[in-house]
Amino acid sequence: MNRENNKKAYFYLLPAMTVFIIFTFYPFVETLIRSLHSTDNMGANKDFVGFKNYVTLFNSSAFYNSIVVTLMYVVIVVIIGVLLGFLTAMLCQKTFPGIKIFSAAYALPMAIASSGMALVFKVMLNPSIGIINIILNSKANWLVNPKLALLSVGILTGWLNSGMNFLYFSAGLAGIDDSLYESAKIDGANSFNEFIYITLPSLGPIIFFVVVTNIINAFQSFAQIKLLTGGGPGDSTNVIVHDIYKNAFMNYRYDMASAESIILFVIIMLLTLIIFKRSGAQDDRS
Repeated sequence: MNRENNKKAYFYLLPAMTVFIIFTFYPFVETLIRSLHSTDNMGANKDFVGFKNYVTLFNSSAFYNSIVVTLMYVVIVVIIGVLLGFLTAMLCQKTFPGIKIFSAAYALPMAIASSGMALVFKVMLNPSIGIINIILNSKANWLVNPKLALLSVGILTGWLNSGMNFLYFSAGLAGIDDSLYESAKIDGANSFNEFIYITLPSLGPIIFFVVVTNIINAFQSFAQIKLLTGGGPGDSTNVIVHDIYKNAFMNYRYDMASAESIILFVIIMLLTLIIFKRSGAQDDRS
């Protein structure tokens, strides 16, 4: 009986596994193989060069710049996205007229395509007619100034991620037992104490999940960077994903692009493992 159930389970998993192998596993293996070869302008493998492409990357100042820019971008996106999602979820825990409208508005970013919003954001940041400069009474060149371009793109991406974060945090807050707050009030706890000792610990697993997913999504951001800044000005917004695009489709260096893709995969994997390990260690201490 168990064998029959196992066969049925594998049968049900077969379509999903087939899609995974064709569109994820096979391209990854091909990328790994290509990173160990030199390629022609069409991306076909020519000569086996081993780790030469990786050595070239690690000797390139432009590659190190893309790593630094990516890390800065990830920090901006995660902070903006998590804080916005959390604060809006907290606001919507109170019942008041129009709460459903506000909830829909806060969740709206998850339904907007990043490329479409990037074009709208580009108009909003226009130095002459943009609404941002009008509101701030400023003449800042948000997407041309190297000091502002990365921050601008990061804020947009963080806002786009905040919609899904809002839903996660809302679900987590709704799952906290009201009796915990009632008991705290009887013991004389104020709102700040309730937040520190009840809300945050109860949301611990969700906060961990949201931070990890936001980090991974931030590392993979591309459309908004391509449309808003094209990696510029200079290389101030040239994150690793955009650098991969430049090497593959502008410089026709598919071998270098493949090597960068593998390095990006390793960076994301190591960061995720470190975060999981630290989270597990904290759980053990608690």
